[in-house]
Amino acid sequence: MKTLITCAVTGNLVKPEQTPHLPITPAQIADECLAAAEAGAGQVHIHVRDPETGKPSMQVDLYRDVVDRIRRQNRELIINLTTGPGGRFIPSEDDPKVAAPGSTLLPPEKRVEHIALIKPDVCSLDLNTMNSGPDVVMNTPKNVRRMARVIREAGVKPELEIFDSGDINLALDLIADGTLEGPAMWTFVLGVKYGFAPTPETLLYARNMLPRGAFWSAFGIGRMEFPIVAQAWLMGGHVRVGMEDNIYLERGVLAESNAQLVAKARDIIVSLGGEVASAREARATLGLEGGSA
Repeated sequence: MKTLITCAVTGNLVKPEQTPHLPITPAQIADECLAAAEAGAGQVHIHVRDPETGKPSMQVDLYRDVVDRIRRQNRELIINLTTGPGGRFIPSEDDPKVAAPGSTLLPPEKRVEHIALIKPDVCSLDLNTMNSGPDVVMNTPKNVRRMARVIREAGVKPELEIFDSGDINLALDLIADGTLEGPAMWTFVLGVKYGFAPTPETLLYARNMLPRGAFWSAFGIGRMEFPIVAQAWLMGGHVRVGMEDNIYLERGVLAESNAQLVAKARDIIVSLGGEVASAREARATLGLEGGSA
C-alpha cells in the first residue's frame, strides 16, 4: 500500500511571530498547498486566517478563495477543510459556566457552514472533549452528531481526528448507529498536552482499536513530527506534516515552506522502503471522485 502524505499548511495555533514563513493570506495558503502537492502531498488540510491580522478566521469567503485558487491549478489534490474552530471554551474565573474572553464555542451548524457551501473532498471532524493546554475543547456526542449530519448531507467524507482513546469509542458508537459510515477515515493526533502521548505504544494501542479496513494516519506535534512519520509508516498507516503541527525542519532550523516538511517526510518513507501515493491513487483508495486505480 502506498502512503498518503497530508500537509496541514497553517492551522490556527501557530502565531505569525513564531515564524516569518507561516502562510496567512488566501493566496499564500493556496500557494503553500500547491507547492506541498508538488513535493509529494496528496492531501492538504486547510485552516484560514484573517489576512490583515494573521489571526484564525472562520469566514466562508476566505475558505472559498483558497479552494478556488487551488482548483484552478490542481484538480486532483485532495482538499480537506477543518471544522475544528468554534469548539474552545474558557471558563470565567468568577462564574465558570460563563465564557471568558477567548472562548470560541459556536453552534455545531455554524462550525460546518463552509462545508455545506463549498463541499470539499474531505473535512475534519473532532470528537474530543478534553483539556487542551489551559483551556477546554468541547465536542459533545449530540453536537458531533449535528455536525456529522451536515457533512453527510454535503456529500463530504469526514476525517475523524482522534486526540485520545475515548474519541475512538465515541466514533465506534457513531458508526454502529449509522451516524458515520465505517470503517471510516481516522487521524491520530499525538503530542497535544493532556492528549495522546507521541509514543510507539500509544500509536499501536490506538491502531488496534480501529475497525478492520480503516484508513488511518497519524501525526506528531513539534519535535515529534518526523519520528511519528516513521512510526506510522512502520505500523501500516499514513502520515501528516505541516506548519500547523511543527515549524522546524530540524532542531533550531525553521522550515522555510510546507513543501520542505513534505519533502522530508517523503524522504523518510522512501528510505524505509515505502512509496508515496499520488492524489489520484489516494482518491481511489478513499473512494473519492476523480481517482483511478
